[in-house]
Amino acid sequence: MYWWRFSTILSPVTLLRYRKGSSSFSESLRPGKMGGGDKAKEALPDGSRTLGRYIAARLVEVGVRDLFTVPGDFNLVLLDHLMAEPGLELIGCCNELNAGYAADGYARANGVGACAVTFTVGGLSVINAIAGAYSENLPVICIIGGPNSNDYGTNRILHHTIGEIDFSQEHRCFQQVTCAQVVIQSLDDAHELVDRAISTAIGQSKPVYVSVSCNLAAMPHPSFRSAPLPYSMTQGPDPRRLYGIGNLKTNQLSLEAAVDAVSSLLASAVKPVLVGGPKLRVAKACDSFEQLATACGYAVAVMPAAKGLFPESHRNFIGTYWGAVSSTFTAEIVESADKYLFAGPVFNDYSSVGYSLLIKKENIISLEPDRVMIGNGPSFGCVLMKDFLEVLAKKIKKNTTSFDNYSRMYVPVSVPPKQKPGEPLKAVNLFKHIQAMLTKDSAVIAETGDAWFNCQKLKLPDGCSYEFQMQYGSIGWAVGATFGYAQGAKQRRVIACIGDGSFQVTAQEVSSMIRNGQNSVIFLLNNGGYTIEVEIHDGPYNVIKNWNYTALVEAFANGEGRLWTCKVRTEEDLEKAIATVHEKDSLCFIEVILHRDDTSKELLEWGSRVATANSRPPNPQ
Repeated sequence: MYWWRFSTILSPVTLLRYRKGSSSFSESLRPGKMGGGDKAKEALPDGSRTLGRYIAARLVEVGVRDLFTVPGDFNLVLLDHLMAEPGLELIGCCNELNAGYAADGYARANGVGACAVTFTVGGLSVINAIAGAYSENLPVICIIGGPNSNDYGTNRILHHTIGEIDFSQEHRCFQQVTCAQVVIQSLDDAHELVDRAISTAIGQSKPVYVSVSCNLAAMPHPSFRSAPLPYSMTQGPDPRRLYGIGNLKTNQLSLEAAVDAVSSLLASAVKPVLVGGPKLRVAKACDSFEQLATACGYAVAVMPAAKGLFPESHRNFIGTYWGAVSSTFTAEIVESADKYLFAGPVFNDYSSVGYSLLIKKENIISLEPDRVMIGNGPSFGCVLMKDFLEVLAKKIKKNTTSFDNYSRMYVPVSVPPKQKPGEPLKAVNLFKHIQAMLTKDSAVIAETGDAWFNCQKLKLPDGCSYEFQMQYGSIGWAVGATFGYAQGAKQRRVIACIGDGSFQVTAQEVSSMIRNGQNSVIFLLNNGGYTIEVEIHDGPYNVIKNWNYTALVEAFANGEGRLWTCKVRTEEDLEKAIATVHEKDSLCFIEVILHRDDTSKELLEWGSRVATANSRPPNPQ
């Protein structure tokens, strides 16, 4: 490659770093971090900030410290200017899908996440992860390095496209899975578009799409100033704490009417219950829900995707409500209630176990983040869930009937007995030992599969986080999400339970965990296939090629970084492995060999009901 061609590809920031300091360009890129840390970065005075630096500064301002990236020719200069900003590190990923999953996990831990990829080939690869973040109400800022601004509106055909003169396909695709899309083709309105996109992501707690023309990233503009974020929702010490409902405020008259109506209905009920749903997170109403639970005395359950949003040590907590696969006695208490208040529910075919919940619509009081709905009766808009729960807690009458009923019928779940020496490890014994590992500083991540059902049974200590992707259910999500979550919550040790089928989709990102010095614990559940699919509908397509997973992960490390691997087949092996994990401050990868048919009873029941729902015949014409 000729020097003049090389110099046109690298930005002035990159060339300056190459010419100064290090003997080679590669030395300036530290493992896992691009740009050698903040010591190599300098703040810029107003008027000299480039578009790339402006975007980076805004990301830092809302709390993004790590940006998950995959390079491509359309975003290379943009990456140079993003990584030059103090406070922001670029974290390289193996592919765009994993970068999106990592941004998803990071947003769960940090409140907001971001990724940066190249045009179309990168954008259409990351879009599946962005769709998942949309379904989970996560503010992820997806930055795309786009074509030269001069190419828009011409008859030119560009690479990385499908070969049509109209190369807006990527933009149109992202319209379906993001709450806002901006395409920056001019410096004059770039600052406004960037601010609007980030504001919308935070306000609606959904992903946004930001496309940046590749020839603009290195250019300064007078509007790229360090003035505070012009977002109304950032009033206060920490803008991340307010994401999810933007600057919407409760209508006082609507709030009073809603509280009067609901408190009257609940006061007339004999055995009402509370059920927390996953939208408690986006509504920032977890503390308010706990306040109501303490005040009312009702039995309190959570929907499966809300596990971890309510303290399981609470005296009125009865477990997970998941229809026929609920915690022991939980479904009986919820479904026999004469009034149920659901706070932030999501009723889909998975959470309803194939639409088989035995609850009556007329008895439901349902709270959305900004609305209260009463069965077949009225709804009250412009009422924030947080405000409603706090006011209701002060007015509600205590009624312990439902919890008293639960206490009378409850029988503690037995602990599986220790297995015989040499006996193949059972899943119930595996999760007995995982339970013992959990502390207030843990975070559990459960991949789609039987890990869903086994991890639901874990009793979370106060402070222990829990994450899984139930609405979208994209297998492979957990590898990237584990990486991103651990990067965003370095004070926690992540314990991830991932099936072998899911792991094969996104396995490469374990190398990024090693590269970044993470100390997560991955339990690879090797049972030879897509077990969750087997229990819905079996076939030869559910059997996968077995890998030597520990050897694969060691190959990812290639003799560098902190890694410990182990393969376990018996309970004795597992006990020794976990004892070693407690001694290791490194990534720990434990391949657990399980029998193909060693599944939870909950998965068997759930799979059967979902299969029935999927196979319903067409309605008569």
